[in-house]
Amino acid sequence: MCGRAAAPRRTLCAMPHACATNGVIFRVLGVDPAAAGATGYGVIESDGRRCRMLRFGALRATRKGPEHFPERLREIHALLCELIEEFEPQGVAVESVFTALNMRTALKLAEVRGVVLLAAAQRNIAVHSYSPREVKACVAGYGHAGKEQMQQMVRALLSMSETPEPADAADALAVALCHVQAAQFHARLNAGAVRAIAAKPTPQTRTRGSHSRIADSRI
Repeated sequence: MCGRAAAPRRTLCAMPHACATNGVIFRVLGVDPAAAGATGYGVIESDGRRCRMLRFGALRATRKGPEHFPERLREIHALLCELIEEFEPQGVAVESVFTALNMRTALKLAEVRGVVLLAAAQRNIAVHSYSPREVKACVAGYGHAGKEQMQQMVRALLSMSETPEPADAADALAVALCHVQAAQFHARLNAGAVRAIAAKPTPQTRTRGSHSRIADSRI
């Protein structure tokens, strides 16, 4: 059983109204892991036409220092378990480790990502990673977009009444939006492949067609 995180965090919930028009809802939990700062999180859902925010926020460390890092990992795990249990997302999207980080920071960030993977695996939910540049290109149309630009684009895409704060939470919403768009693209690609296979004539159909042409030529 996952516990509840006692660490302070800023969170905002959307109004609980349904947005589906076709009865199909795709829900994603986005996570922006941080080794020292706040770990952002955001839950969104899509009906295939629009996306809306369900909850977002940022979990800050209760106590800082390397000796308290295991406690921070426990708090992050507890929070993610709580969100997964409440919203039951179909997927978890997480920002990948930034390669330009120094080795020590990258290792700590990888440990935070490991906690994200564990929380999702405990509920058999697939985790999808996206680089910061992929997320920015997908949401803002530019791989080097700044923090403020990303916040404004997230606000617009989710039709939010206010700009998502802090930036860590906006980044989590952005990576969730990136995964929704990627999932929709793959769904369209797979649907097209299925239609192409269905339209392709089978050997039996081609044989019957050739026999008909032979019969017609004899007549």
